[in-house]
Amino acid sequence: MIKPEHPLPLARQCRLLELARSTFYYRPKPLPERDLEMMRHIDEIHLAWPFYGSRRIMHELRGRGYKVGRGHVSKLMQLMGIRAIWSRPRTTIPDAKHKVYPYLLKGLDITRANHVWAADICYLPMRRGYAYLVAIMCQWPFNFVHILAR
Repeated sequence: MIKPEHPLPLARQCRLLELARSTFYYRPKPLPERDLEMMRHIDEIHLAWPFYGSRRIMHELRGRGYKVGRGHVSKLMQLMGIRAIWSRPRTTIPDAKHKVYPYLLKGLDITRANHVWAADICYLPMRRGYAYLVAIMCQWPFNFVHILAR
């Protein structure tokens, strides 16, 4: 949208688009190759031991030859969206007065196509990042399952 070669000055183009000039000039820095390599190792460690937090992952990385601190491991885990699996405090306890909805498919005979639908989403670690796999399932005449991937 903003063209530096346009006769209208950049400041004016940014003002017309209601965009701060600093955002136009900002170029995000790519992560260093060492961090990408460490993130791959963090992902491997997390898949093997999902209950490890940043401290234990730091010790695992040090065992693999990396000189890294807990803060850096924590930041990389945050970038990756990884957290240790552990029982967290129950802060959302349902009120006894809240309605509990019944399971509507109990005892239901599924006899025709398009009668019942189901969906599932799955996280897939990839070489450079991750992907989500979404499956939407319904019974068609040929028991066909549609799979949508993003």
